[in-house]
Amino acid sequence: MPLVTSTFRAPAFLRNGHAQTIVGAFLRRGRQTKFEPDRLELADGDFLDLRWLRQGRERLAILSHGLEGSADEGYIRGMAAALAAAGWDVLAWNFRGCGGEPNRLVRLYHSGATEDLSAVIEHATANYARVALIGFSLGGNLALKYMGEAPPHRSVMAAVAISAPVDLAASARMLDQRWSNRIYLRRFIDSLIAKVEAKARLFPGEIDAQGSRNLRTFQKFDDRYTSRLHGFRDAADYWKQASARQFLHQITRPTLLLNARNDPFLAPECFPFPEAEQNPCLFLETPESGGHLGFLEFADGLRPWFEKRVTDFLAEADGSSEDCSVRCSQRKSP
Repeated sequence: MPLVTSTFRAPAFLRNGHAQTIVGAFLRRGRQTKFEPDRLELADGDFLDLRWLRQGRERLAILSHGLEGSADEGYIRGMAAALAAAGWDVLAWNFRGCGGEPNRLVRLYHSGATEDLSAVIEHATANYARVALIGFSLGGNLALKYMGEAPPHRSVMAAVAISAPVDLAASARMLDQRWSNRIYLRRFIDSLIAKVEAKARLFPGEIDAQGSRNLRTFQKFDDRYTSRLHGFRDAADYWKQASARQFLHQITRPTLLLNARNDPFLAPECFPFPEAEQNPCLFLETPESGGHLGFLEFADGLRPWFEKRVTDFLAEADGSSEDCSVRCSQRKSP
């Protein structure tokens, strides 16, 4: 029953979820981290921009960013630096259209595009036999979906998802309908609409951006653009198919889901207690505070506690992947 009692305690003045979220977003962690750029050409003619931090280690951590983020985010760079100090090589990747250069195809990225994560893993495992996946927010949903929807690549030993909206419909409602989330909603929608407008200029016969500035919710944006660009019927169909929660019971490698109870982006449906109680490979940790991608504490300055939590979990999981798979097999046997 891997429901983890968290040791995280937010400072008294940063216990509010919005405070953790906003302050965390402005932390400039890992600025000295020197990534090596790389480009992965995809079978469909598109590409993904990758960022490597190589030190000749035997283990690799693959980092997936959040909605409208990139491999240059502070939380990515800070996590990469912490992993490097713990003995890992690191690969951070940009989703399609998120690396500063428009992708080639009319499609963009979305919350369930595990085919792109799979391509990154296949590319990376040519040189690494032990790989861990770490996803933040949307990237967390992506990593969890990958781990559960089909058997993962044999080199993938563990995964961690932080602030992951594993029920996309419920999370979209939180952002669309809660007044206190309007600042986040406006930022995301404005950024997404700018990408749609850029795409419309490149593909005028395939995307119509007229009136896009009037779309002020994820419901309307995903209905009109995300779903149609990626082969879903509508927003509801997209959210249903792309949500990771439906796959959590099938995870067979050690996997940590770290979601704060005061995360302003996450609805109650994003805390999968029944799945964690039934799956010996799924560890659910839900501290009272932490916000969205915050989890800030004072330890040699203000820093995200999750950096140490992730490296500790991966150290524990490094030798337990096989045991976890055996326990899952025994649980599923009649």
